[in-house]
Amino acid sequence: MTKQIDFSFASRPLVPLAHDYQHGDREPLHYHSCAQLIHTLSGVIRVHTRFGNWVVPPSRGVWLPAGTQHALDITGQVAARTLFIDPLARADLPASCQVVQISPLLRELIVSALSLPESCLPGSRTERIYELILDEIRVLPALPFYLPQPQSGALITFCQQIQAQPGENWTVKKAAQQLSVSERTLSRRFYQQTSLNFSEWVRRARLMAALIRLAQGDPVTTVALELGYDSPSAFSAMFRRIMGSTPSDYFLSDSGCDAEKS
Repeated sequence: MTKQIDFSFASRPLVPLAHDYQHGDREPLHYHSCAQLIHTLSGVIRVHTRFGNWVVPPSRGVWLPAGTQHALDITGQVAARTLFIDPLARADLPASCQVVQISPLLRELIVSALSLPESCLPGSRTERIYELILDEIRVLPALPFYLPQPQSGALITFCQQIQAQPGENWTVKKAAQQLSVSERTLSRRFYQQTSLNFSEWVRRARLMAALIRLAQGDPVTTVALELGYDSPSAFSAMFRRIMGSTPSDYFLSDSGCDAEKS
């Protein structure tokens, strides 16, 4: 049975919480009647829902609308700062799950919120900080760290195989042969069910696998070659294009404030 975890918003529009996780920790499937923003200061969080999977790198965040059933897997030492938000606080909060860029301003506001009193008096500094946090959440930029899951049984099983073996040379031709369909049929079904073409889905799966491996401290060269890249430089070029820095620099920095490009 899925567990429901709730918070009281009688005196304020959001509840901040600091929580640290150890490598290998897991939160089983649960949901909240409120919305949730999880901001990671270090380590990587994998978020699993029935719609797909998200990987949250250091210094980014994940937005979960109210009622979203989700489970968390922890890689590395994760320092998380979470906001539980009254879904009635604003009418235009994000409506879907997404990994988001956390601006320096929002990061500092979250830190400040942790030390605020529970009572939120009209016109007070506490109220102004809460209102500014809500303003920032409304304009969070979404990042491409989402791996949508197909809905049909055969594609679900096949995608699980790709995620288990991301270093294989997964081509449309190879996939079509394994599923006993034409390349055109596979491409059409894949896009219909994931809104991504096959090669983009594989690229995202590899990136997510790389983030998890790198967060565990695996060498860049090992990760690059085991994920099927021709060389560490080719892997680093892909990583820099998407993440804004090299793999080594990304996990040495706690700022991670360069904007990603899809």
